[in-house]
Amino acid sequence: MKVAFCTQDMQHVDAHFGWAKNIAIYEVDNAGYKMVETCQFGGSMFEDGNEDKLVPKLEALSDCAIVYLSAIGASAAARVVAKKIHPVKVEATESITTLLDRLIVTINGNPPPWLRKALSKGEPQTFDFADEEE
Repeated sequence: MKVAFCTQDMQHVDAHFGWAKNIAIYEVDNAGYKMVETCQFGGSMFEDGNEDKLVPKLEALSDCAIVYLSAIGASAAARVVAKKIHPVKVEATESITTLLDRLIVTINGNPPPWLRKALSKGEPQTFDFADEEE
């Protein structure tokens, strides 16, 4: 699955979704992670109420399952969730690699339902009728 991180310095999750200069995107699985893309943004990012600034960020996240951020406005959060991307608010500035390492441990342990769902994003849904009880 792809996981995105809103960052100003490319090392930490230290950016509000709407104000992020960069979004670092990693491919993550149970074995590890690798950076696959960096999206950079400019323009009037700090203009409250300017919903147009969100369009390129939402497009950049189109195939991501999770986005880590320091904050997100209600309207932006609704738009992210509508695209079936799970926003994760980081309370204090944290290293991207620390968050990735923690995510791998969680994936390999007992991931919560929202993470199991995120892991299956983009995979065809299957239903095994043999597992169904009569």
